[in-house]
Amino acid sequence: MDNQKHMRDEFIGKMHELAKKDRNVVMVNADMGAPALDLFRLELPQNFVNVGIAEQNMIAVATGLALEGKKVYTFAIAPFTTSRCHEFIKLNAGLMKIPINILGVGAGVGYDDSGPTHHLTEDITIMRAIPNLEIYSPSYSDMAKNVSEIVYKSPNPTYTRLDRKLVPDLSKYYQYDDFTSGFKELEKGGEIAIIATGNMVHNALEIRKKFLEKGRNIGVIDIYRLKPISTDLKNTLAKYKAIVSIEEHLLDGGFGSIIAEIIMDGNLNTKLKRIGLKDYFYIYGRENIQKRCRIDVNSVVEEIEKI
Repeated sequence: MDNQKHMRDEFIGKMHELAKKDRNVVMVNADMGAPALDLFRLELPQNFVNVGIAEQNMIAVATGLALEGKKVYTFAIAPFTTSRCHEFIKLNAGLMKIPINILGVGAGVGYDDSGPTHHLTEDITIMRAIPNLEIYSPSYSDMAKNVSEIVYKSPNPTYTRLDRKLVPDLSKYYQYDDFTSGFKELEKGGEIAIIATGNMVHNALEIRKKFLEKGRNIGVIDIYRLKPISTDLKNTLAKYKAIVSIEEHLLDGGFGSIIAEIIMDGNLNTKLKRIGLKDYFYIYGRENIQKRCRIDVNSVVEEIEKI
């Protein structure tokens, strides 16, 4: 647990550093709390706006501030800042290419016990349809910190989806990475590779360990920028006979669909197996939800063994 940090606090902490140097950085918050956010509010109150439980208004206020030259970040629970605000983001930020940076916490079923109202299982589907919007999905806390600075420099509107819970550190894979390529092949494999984003990258690494115990070498690829997707990813996928995409997200139009589009549009001979959520209504613990939906480590191992 010593190396585990909240992505949220690392992202906001970096934003806080940027705001100390650039007083045009503004945080627009929808009644959220966090240790890093509390420090930002106390030290830079003139750069902090709390609109209350009014996420659509948060997007409207952020767009207005950006039009006046401010570097705006918004912060709310992820399902409330995506599906609830979708039209506002599409019309205010996407179509007009207004550079606001939308931060959503609770990707997948991170707010597991809060139930489907707080689950985020369709954001990739709906958000990647918004024009000009960049989408980031970090897999660990230091990456989230770097993404905070990347979006600060972007001329486009951005959406960053963060896991709610503590996640293991993956710095050993990214020691000399500038996080601009959008993906990384963490472990090279033989004929099969698992491809994942966000929290599910850690599941992918656990699955790899189980196969190594069986004498099979399975590759692992981390996709941390979902839009625009890297054009170089096609070459990495082409090295494998089969790709298995895993996601804590609905299969319809989700992460696996992005990979399918790359394989089909690139005329690759690589087979694809998509593993993710189908129609579901489960609560009470992330581990329980993953098992019931058969996206947990052991269930995915069983599916890969069929390939």
